[in-house]
Amino acid sequence: MPAKVSVVILNFNGRKYLEQFLPSVLASTYSNFDLVVADNASSDDSVDFLRNNFPQVRLILLERNYGYSGGYNQALKQVESEYYVLLNSDVEVSPGWIEPAISLMENDRMIGACQPKILSFNLKDHFEYAGASGGWMDCLGYPFARGRIFDICEQDHGQYDDTQKIFWASGAAMFVRAELFHATKGLDTYFFAHMEEIDFCWRLQLMGYGIYVCPASVVYHVGGGTLPKGDERKVFLNFRNNMIMLAKNLPKRQSFWKIPLRILLDDISASKSLFAGEAVYFFAIEESHLAFVKWLLFKKRKSVFPLQRKARLSGWFQHCVAWKHFVKGKNTFDEIMDDKS
Repeated sequence: MPAKVSVVILNFNGRKYLEQFLPSVLASTYSNFDLVVADNASSDDSVDFLRNNFPQVRLILLERNYGYSGGYNQALKQVESEYYVLLNSDVEVSPGWIEPAISLMENDRMIGACQPKILSFNLKDHFEYAGASGGWMDCLGYPFARGRIFDICEQDHGQYDDTQKIFWASGAAMFVRAELFHATKGLDTYFFAHMEEIDFCWRLQLMGYGIYVCPASVVYHVGGGTLPKGDERKVFLNFRNNMIMLAKNLPKRQSFWKIPLRILLDDISASKSLFAGEAVYFFAIEESHLAFVKWLLFKKRKSVFPLQRKARLSGWFQHCVAWKHFVKGKNTFDEIMDDKS
């Protein structure tokens, strides 16, 4: 019997996506999977729609909106399986998308999590923002991906079709060993949403587990692209959580200078936005810095990173991707990796 796989979709007011994309998930050819929808206290008719149209889907009802992090933590306490797949509701999957990823993980017990190749649903020959063909991290904590540098998503012509270790797997479609999800206590609920999957993968690497991309598995994500500058909440969470993630996981000797430098760079970005008339973006970033200081003073946990690294992190870029992109004009993953200056 193949390993048991539970595909778990966290839903909040996403009835239109459930209607559009659940049939593709149910058409998956893997022989031992079930589909679970955990509803984050939706106010639309998602729950009634599921009950009336997809009775074969297991429904978990959460009493309030816990966000991405808390929602999955609450829901997965109720799901017994060998593997979880954390899947966004706005993802279309290909029929054989589960088999390659599970085969990869079954053949190497030290793989903690992996992601498929994520292409754009609206532009299917291009990578999608949220993960592309595997997430990387630069030396200052800027995440990027094979096939996506900041807001530039490359066309997919097979250039990143090799299975390899990465730094982080996308929360839009993440395969993870159930036992490890619970051993790490899952996602950081303080994050609510944004950056939680990167923090989770960082912690898995610190435990000695690898994170992989499996491009033989392909999904198509609608997504939202870059964070809208007018959406203050999203900008706030993105910047605040990035700072918290660095403080949690960087070696202390690095955090003392990298975090202040990142705050300075964020302030420069915020100031440019203010002069461009985007005051909401400016205030969201400044608010995120204040919230980070509050976290340091009142919520900070002991760093999980040892004083000395015991193993090299995969998918860690020793240079600054922002410098390579914005100053040197490198727009693709390969260009950034090949630039030695």
